[in-house]
Amino acid sequence: MATTICFIIWVLFITDTAWTRSVRQVYEVNEPEDWTMHDFDCPRECFCPPSFPTALYCENRGLKEIPAIPSRIWYLYLENNLIETIPEKPFENATQLRWINLNKNKITNYGIEKGALSQLKKLLFLFLEDNELEEVPSPLPRSLEQLQLARNKVSRIPQGTFSNLENLTLLDLQHNKLLDNAFQRDTFKGLKNLMQLNMAKNALRNMPPRLPANTMQLYLDNNSIEGIPENYFNVIPKVAFLRLNHNKLSDAGLPSSGFNVSSILDLQLSHNQLTKVPRISAHLQHLHLDHNKIKNVNVSVICPTTTTLPAEQDIFSYGPHLRYLRLDGNEIKPPIPMDLMTCFRLLQAVVI
Repeated sequence: MATTICFIIWVLFITDTAWTRSVRQVYEVNEPEDWTMHDFDCPRECFCPPSFPTALYCENRGLKEIPAIPSRIWYLYLENNLIETIPEKPFENATQLRWINLNKNKITNYGIEKGALSQLKKLLFLFLEDNELEEVPSPLPRSLEQLQLARNKVSRIPQGTFSNLENLTLLDLQHNKLLDNAFQRDTFKGLKNLMQLNMAKNALRNMPPRLPANTMQLYLDNNSIEGIPENYFNVIPKVAFLRLNHNKLSDAGLPSSGFNVSSILDLQLSHNQLTKVPRISAHLQHLHLDHNKIKNVNVSVICPTTTTLPAEQDIFSYGPHLRYLRLDGNEIKPPIPMDLMTCFRLLQAVVI
């Protein structure tokens, strides 16, 4: 059990590292001797706090163009404006940029000058949510760690878009217009360190092909996915959090082994068309099956097979790890079968 707890803590630590780092960096400033040598110029359209000399605040100002960015700036806030283009010129001196927030503007792919973003060799975080993009922008800087593109109109991912983004750990494409034909077998090639992939709220009918091997969090809620290919998870052996809520999954669409994948710790299959509880791994800890068409729970089928217990050890340490089970919104009538509790002895909550 101690090993499992350590693994969960490690997963959460790794997947949250980028966000923790972003918070930490916001409060990191250069020592005075590093920045007082530069002109403390500030675009008249923006605000430059003297106590935070590496930040430039230009949000909520009705801007139609990006102002010239001073060379000292690390963090650039341009969200909620009327900006349509990203030209190269405003960033000529901005060689230290780590963070750009351009959410809630009117940027199109045609408005992004080729090279405008790729020239930012130290950029780590790029926020382009709630714009007018129809494809993933390219080229992007190799240094990039997070790319946020939620709520655009993205339906295309040009070949080679991700080929040089080996440092990217998070890719958010939720709430776009992606169809199955947006993906080729090599679409995600190059994303060697990707850990979180979010493609919820698109129009997918199939699972995306050949995902990056290091993917740990995969979010595909609110699509129209009908099935999962046999051995699909073999190429993503580290996936721990899998969300497929609000799709069209049926019993016939699942492989015979179901979700018997040892790496998965949290599995969400709410609001689908399942009539049976799928096979699961003994390592699974959270299972969401609410609002399907399940009529009963056959524990003899779903109870994971465990290995022989080591000497002087008990089933609480080596039995199934399931702690949370949600079954409400189905056709199951209480009471809960007693053999369910016999199998899953670590269950702390069952919603039915």
